[in-house]
Amino acid sequence: MTNEVFETDRSLRITILGINYRPEPTGNAPYTASLAEGLVAAGHKVRVITGYPHYPEWELKAGYTGWIRRETINGVEVIRLRHYIPRKPGQLNRLWMEITFGLRLAFARWSKPDTVLVISPALFSSALAILRTRLRPNRPAVGIWVQDIYSRGVVEVNGKSRAGSALAAAESYILKSADGVVAIHERFRQYFVNSLGVSSNDVKVIRNWTHLPPSPASGSVDVRSRFGWSPDDVVVLHAGNMGQKQGLENVLEAARLADQSQSRVRFVLMGDGNQRRRLEELANGIKSIEFMPPLPGDDFMDALAAADILLVNELPGVKDMAVPSKLTSYFNAGVPVIAATDPESVTASEIAASSGGVRVDAGDPQALLSAAESLGRDKVTAKTLGTSGLKFRNETLSETAAIGHYDDFIKSLAMSRGR
Repeated sequence: MTNEVFETDRSLRITILGINYRPEPTGNAPYTASLAEGLVAAGHKVRVITGYPHYPEWELKAGYTGWIRRETINGVEVIRLRHYIPRKPGQLNRLWMEITFGLRLAFARWSKPDTVLVISPALFSSALAILRTRLRPNRPAVGIWVQDIYSRGVVEVNGKSRAGSALAAAESYILKSADGVVAIHERFRQYFVNSLGVSSNDVKVIRNWTHLPPSPASGSVDVRSRFGWSPDDVVVLHAGNMGQKQGLENVLEAARLADQSQSRVRFVLMGDGNQRRRLEELANGIKSIEFMPPLPGDDFMDALAAADILLVNELPGVKDMAVPSKLTSYFNAGVPVIAATDPESVTASEIAASSGGVRVDAGDPQALLSAAESLGRDKVTAKTLGTSGLKFRNETLSETAAIGHYDDFIKSLAMSRGR
């Protein structure tokens, strides 16, 4: 018994493999960094092997040169490997980016870890990493942390196809090749088990958490003035990636309707992504829309808290492919959320579970505008929704609890391999 306790509680050598990491401000990077730092704080020796920062702008961040770079960030050893970065990301060149990163991973030094945790996306670099572990004698335990479901993404964005079926088969094989799988939502777990054939015993649900500190008081007049928002504006802020699955043309049409009706609603798209330039061109002449660049830490939180409403907008048909990471930040701000999404989507279930916002149909700009105007008029309901979202953040999206679950998951993987 004494030896078992010692083996369970001892410090482990953990290598985390993922293409995104700090200083990238959105997507998987903040979660991967928070996890690595949390595991270091728990007493483990953590090494992260990652790519060069490029997201969401899809261009190499200034100051990052060479083919390999070593850093120590908040106690975490970080090794960066240079890889291909597409200027205009599509399915094929994103696949090539993953393969180039995966090939570099396959030949990198991993420092004889007890446990390897790979982050998907990128799925195909994860596959190459898992293949490497399975070819090693006395191999480490390997787990995969799934943030987006590739096969569902292809079907939900492009419709059913042979490519979607082939991708589902590949995804199934990759997940079943790992010793354990982390799903960030129960809906993900159900898909892995029921559609991809992964054993239910191998899948653990650990939700993403709020990686931001508590937000400042909402609605600050000084902050709104700094961003050029007047007290009379009903500011609806979408913060984060501007890609295909966000379907932000819907927001442009809602802004066009706001112009026509002389509404007080003002839509703000803050962030970057491969669709931003196209959206800016489409928005030419629309007065009720504004674009803002990505903002660093404190400014980002200030913007969320100063908005009247925070927006999640999804392409019609998107249901299961992802849990929007922006929701954890939104609930942290204590501001009501509008989710323009399918009624059966994961996003809709999060809004219902949190009681932190309202849902309207995806691709219905009039419904979006009407919901924004209603919340702009009804301050009591807006405050109630914002308070409920903040409560959900504090009780359900705790970083401390999530890191503890990952600590247990990684230790159980290590024990399964006798490490």
